[in-house]
Amino acid sequence: MTKFRHSKRRSEDKSRSASRLAVVQALYQMEIANQDSESALNEFIDHRLGQEIEGEQYMEADKKYFAGLVRGVVEQQHDIDRAIARSVPKEWPFDRIDPIMRAILRSAAYELMQQPDVPTRIVVNEYMHIATAFFEDGEENVFIGGVLNRLARDQRPAADVEPAAGQ
Repeated sequence: MTKFRHSKRRSEDKSRSASRLAVVQALYQMEIANQDSESALNEFIDHRLGQEIEGEQYMEADKKYFAGLVRGVVEQQHDIDRAIARSVPKEWPFDRIDPIMRAILRSAAYELMQQPDVPTRIVVNEYMHIATAFFEDGEENVFIGGVLNRLARDQRPAADVEPAAGQ
């Protein structure tokens, strides 16, 4: 019985991880293509999540979690962007941040601000993993890690958050 729960949990974790990656992709697409959230949601749910596209298999995602994150980021974007702007170094104006980095930070900030049931370490680790998928091991990851840790400390002061490398 314990094994079943464990594997169910791992499956749920993978599905949420896939949801987070898809949210970052959807937010990026929305910004670059000036696409509204409902169109992006429909496209991802109907044609991407769990599908094979050009030989690449998209992981099966928790569609409800995915949709909730996308809608939440869009609805709270003003507050999220203000929180991110407070967490970036002063020499980095918000509009100077790369669009994919903004998508990562927005989604993570939303979870930190509005999903108290998701542990802080999970949020930070998941989005750092996503950042690595896009930027490998560059300066971008150090930047994202620093901003995520500052956001986490700001939004969840009681949480135990380790500083990112280089901070």
